[in-house]
Amino acid sequence: MRTLTLLLAALWLAPAAFAQTTPTASDSAAAAPVSVTPTAPTPTAAPALTTAQPPKNPEDKPSFIPAPVVFYEPETGFAAGATFLPTWRHGRDTTVRKSNGRLGGWFSQKKQLNLQLSHTIFTRQERYLLIGDIQYFDYPIFFYGIGNDTRKEAESEIAYKLLTITQRALKSIHRYTFVGLQYRFTDLRSLRPKLELNNEETGPNLYYSELTPREKEPFRISGAGPTFIYDSRDVILSTYKGAYLDLQTLFNLKGLGSDYTFTRYVVDGRYFQPLGSNRTIWASQVIGTFHNGTVPFRELANLGGVSLLRGIYEGRFRDRQLLAAQTEIRHHLFWRLNGAVFAGVGQVAPHLQDMSFSGIKLAGGAGVRFQFNRRDRLNIRFDYGVGSGGSSGLYFGVNEAF
Repeated sequence: MRTLTLLLAALWLAPAAFAQTTPTASDSAAAAPVSVTPTAPTPTAAPALTTAQPPKNPEDKPSFIPAPVVFYEPETGFAAGATFLPTWRHGRDTTVRKSNGRLGGWFSQKKQLNLQLSHTIFTRQERYLLIGDIQYFDYPIFFYGIGNDTRKEAESEIAYKLLTITQRALKSIHRYTFVGLQYRFTDLRSLRPKLELNNEETGPNLYYSELTPREKEPFRISGAGPTFIYDSRDVILSTYKGAYLDLQTLFNLKGLGSDYTFTRYVVDGRYFQPLGSNRTIWASQVIGTFHNGTVPFRELANLGGVSLLRGIYEGRFRDRQLLAAQTEIRHHLFWRLNGAVFAGVGQVAPHLQDMSFSGIKLAGGAGVRFQFNRRDRLNIRFDYGVGSGGSSGLYFGVNEAF
């Protein structure tokens, strides 16, 4: 376990060894403006009636770009929908990073429905950071059981309806540094197996053998706790340089309306560094999710998906504890097209001491990005990944994976 921890730390710290001081981009955060005491007016001068404001940049207008959504993923099959991606800045101070939102949804070949409303808002002078997300799911998924050594042959299809609401409010205490509180609510209902039997080889659906009677019933998770963010990224949606550290603790308690009592701890660290110029970016991430208490299967940490270890089916491996790291090279090709290659490692386990080198899962692949909004670096990305557990697939996403 100690060796695994050193490996993950090395993946996180390696890019920092190549870090160089670079000028702050126009969209990057900077120190709050310093007030300047005006010189005394001459006897004939008229008294000042207004406070001088930075000139308005005609190119710094809010963007409200709708985009069609058509993609294929292992989890969904073919899917189609639309998304609305507003970006804007509060005030005229260009050292305040742009806020962004997302409103959209899609419907898939596998009769999956996904609706999402999210936002990341920097207020004037970045005094406050507001992050929120509301999602609704209604679709079947493949369930492989719980643990780091589940078998692909045990693939079972289950379905449920899920509503999640997450809201975070943070206050600036120093440049790039925010502290605050968060709340998360989850409502899961209509949990059911899609088929009584998958086939003659797999036998009964794992819904019957892996889930407890209580987990098969509708349940709600309600939790709150402190959160800390250090965020020096120049542009939030597609970063060229900067660092990001997100620490979260979430206490899910019956007193808050939760049907299960457990605590979740999340550590998410990211680093971004240009390699010579902004044409090539090295991005890396280390993430850990840890639980104690009684955790229902849907709330367990899981590897895979469109953002973490692409190439592994989302939820292919799930358990109480997770450690993972991934790195990516992003390179501008020509016109509005960019390319990327990526790789990642990780594993899940019931306890941290159960993790070992032999249990590490691997994933990697490559993809292309189309930058449909150059000014705000809004990308549509298509990635193909291959991972442990016998899975692979084509992934669609708006903006970068991390």
